[in-house]
Amino acid sequence: MPQRREQDLIARYFAPLAGPGGLGLRDDAALLAPPPGSELVLTADALVAGVHFFGADPPDTIAAKALGVNLSDLAAKAADPLGFLLTVALPRDWTDEWLEAFSRGLGEVASKFHCPLLGGDTVATPGPLTLSITALGAVAAGAMVRRTTASPGDLLYVSGTIGDAALGLILRQAELGEAPAPGWGEILSPRQREMLVGRYLSPQPRQKLVPALRAASAAMDVSDGLVGDMRAMMRASGARAQADLWQVPLSDAASTALAGDPALFGRLVCGGDDYEILCAVPPEAATAFEFLARQTGVPVTALGVVAAAGEREIFLGPDGDSQNFVNDRFSHF
Repeated sequence: MPQRREQDLIARYFAPLAGPGGLGLRDDAALLAPPPGSELVLTADALVAGVHFFGADPPDTIAAKALGVNLSDLAAKAADPLGFLLTVALPRDWTDEWLEAFSRGLGEVASKFHCPLLGGDTVATPGPLTLSITALGAVAAGAMVRRTTASPGDLLYVSGTIGDAALGLILRQAELGEAPAPGWGEILSPRQREMLVGRYLSPQPRQKLVPALRAASAAMDVSDGLVGDMRAMMRASGARAQADLWQVPLSDAASTALAGDPALFGRLVCGGDDYEILCAVPPEAATAFEFLARQTGVPVTALGVVAAAGEREIFLGPDGDSQNFVNDRFSHF
């Protein structure tokens, strides 16, 4: 892509999204001062067409997912967004109409979560569309909620509903002709199918939950599957999970699908793209955590407890028996 054309693209599609720290995207770098008494929290995610999303997905939802997954990471750290850096590697067949819709979707999410564009890069690629976002947030000094600090006796909570995006992915594959339509999809209403696909296409970061998460001892976002991510948080904390997975919160659509095909249970609790928050909360802080969560309007559900490393890991399934999940999370490799 010629340098002049790149400058035109930046000025037309991305400069309107820039915050003050982005300096109008006319410089080689951004300038950002964290709020007094705060520390910076930084996170980065790369998304590649054909791996993290379908190339035929609507461009505004692709943009929403690219920024949303980073905002989800900030929320899990109890951080308030400050801004983001964006790198876009455009395939040769991009169009003005596509980039217009992409920048519109990006701007809507950036505005909703008060996370302006600070800078980045735009390049051409002979390969698939590739996006990389680095998001920056702020927390009070020493207050970031880590994934490594869950303690035995803490209660395990998850936000929202689990498994919607995993089912939405199956439905989206069928829509695009990449997989046969699932039998359980026939018992869903059009509204239920639309909701599930929407959860896959456009994650909703749980930024509203940040005030409640400040009562948590550990947290992470559920991006690759509830069971696998719970195990990851326990490994990082030197602990074990003891959870009743039959208590996992399900949407009406997911419950309907599960009633039609009970074998879906493993897919619901091990599938990716939920972008809910998994957290550990000390028992003495549980009442305050639940109260603050109710104030935000984001539902949270208690699933179990954190056990010491020497104790048994327990995941109870629908029949009350312990479940052994071998493929416990989605992998991009």
